[in-house]
Amino acid sequence: MSFRDAILENVRNNQPAARELPAIPKFHSEQTVDLKNKFAAALKELSGEVVSEPPVDFDKFLWKRFPDAKVICSTAPEYASNRKPEDFARWSDASSIDVTILRSPLGVAETGSVLFSEEEFRVNTIGVFAHDIVILLDPAEIVENIHDAYGHPHFHDKAYSLLMSGPSGSADIAGTTVHPAQGVTTLTVIFWPRAWRR
Repeated sequence: MSFRDAILENVRNNQPAARELPAIPKFHSEQTVDLKNKFAAALKELSGEVVSEPPVDFDKFLWKRFPDAKVICSTAPEYASNRKPEDFARWSDASSIDVTILRSPLGVAETGSVLFSEEEFRVNTIGVFAHDIVILLDPAEIVENIHDAYGHPHFHDKAYSLLMSGPSGSADIAGTTVHPAQGVTTLTVIFWPRAWRR
């Protein structure tokens, strides 16, 4: 038997006894937390914006907020856009998108983050190459913190999961924070319950 095999066999034969891993606490606040307000405040710190309820006329809302937008790409069932992710066969083609509209399955109050995977994007670059991004989020799907977020099935079932906050910022030069530093120019989250219909 070679030295290598002898070492590996000794390692296999001298393992510690199996034991259960310790339970990870949830780290929840002791007081009752208004998750919607906490989420909105956290996102505002990152120069994102929350709209507290679905617009009565979503087309008018988009036109007023993004008057120069011509290419709107949506994967959210609530809005039929003029482009679909599948229209952008090459990853770089998504740079022509003015506004991307997505539905997120989860929000994190602690960080103002929303969860995405390949299921929501369908073409990965539509979420980062668009000029502006609008995200529909059911307030009932906001959790308190990152520890809760990691319990979402996306982290086990999908090829990847992304917690997005933003738009991105940088404070490298003279300590002045600049938004956006890269990626989308604006990030808007609309509290839009799944059951709500226009």
